[in-house]
Amino acid sequence: RQAEAFVRSTGCTDIYEAGCGEGMLSLTLASRVPNLHIRGSDFSEQVIATARENIAGCDPAIELSVADIYSLNPKEHGAELVLCCEVLEHLERPAEALSVIARLASRHLVISVPNEPLWRVLNFARGKYIFDWGNTPGHLNHWSPSAFRAFLETELIIEDMACPLPWTMVLARPR
Repeated sequence: RQAEAFVRSTGCTDIYEAGCGEGMLSLTLASRVPNLHIRGSDFSEQVIATARENIAGCDPAIELSVADIYSLNPKEHGAELVLCCEVLEHLERPAEALSVIARLASRHLVISVPNEPLWRVLNFARGKYIFDWGNTPGHLNHWSPSAFRAFLETELIIEDMACPLPWTMVLARPR
């Protein structure tokens, strides 16, 4: 819901989702916000195949492709608004990825990561990943809201920030 609110607040209709995964955020936005043109990519051919199944018949159509986040370029992948949700925590080079997505956005970005250490505490409380102290497999980076803000401010101007449980979500614009 917070991502939708941020997207609506920008008035942008041209969206690129970097790291679209199985396409659920793009699908939700396309079904709830009128007049969006959404494109997206993920590095995994298998994940994109699943995403294409998930969005089959979506009106308006969502265009998806296989692409590594580090190889995205403004000419091919640029948009008014770039989404990058639940991606940066998985990357070995998050600062490089942030630099890439900052160049893709002509007006705004919506970016989210798990709210740490709350994310781990909640995992631990539900008995998940006990031997890893609640760390989800594949999560390489961990940010508290203030640390995430500081990280993003190296490339972006923060316009709004929210912490819908258990996430940290930011609306920003390129510098």
